[in-house]
Amino acid sequence: QVQLVESGGGLVPPGGSLRLSCAASGFPFERYSQGWFRQAPGKERELVSCITSSGRSTNYAVSVKGRFTVSRDNTNNTAYLQMNSLKPEDTAVYFCAVGPCWGTPDYWGQGTQVTVSS
Repeated sequence: QVQLVESGGGLVPPGGSLRLSCAASGFPFERYSQGWFRQAPGKERELVSCITSSGRSTNYAVSVKGRFTVSRDNTNNTAYLQMNSLKPEDTAVYFCAVGPCWGTPDYWGQGTQVTVSS
C-alpha cells in the first residue's frame, strides 16, 4: 500500500539544524513531484518546498529560501529537507506529500513535529 513516512523532527534551539526524511513505498516515487508542507497551530498548511520528479528543479517559500534545501534520492525512494538557521517561527508539523505541489497532492505522510525553542 502507499506509504509516506516522515522522520527527523524534534526540538532544536534557534539557529540549529534538522534534516527531515520522507520514505516512500507502494508507488513509483520517481514519477512524482514531492513537496514539504508545514502547519503551525492556528495557521493554514503552507507549502515549504517542492522538487520535481527528476530532482532537477526546486522551489521554496520565501520564508525559508536560503535556509532550507530539499533533495531526493529516487534510488532509495526518499526525500529530504535540510533545515538550517532554524527560527521559532519554523515551529510546525511538517508533512511530506507527492503529486502536484501547487494543486492537490496525491498522497500525504502523517507529519513530524519540529519545535524551535530555547
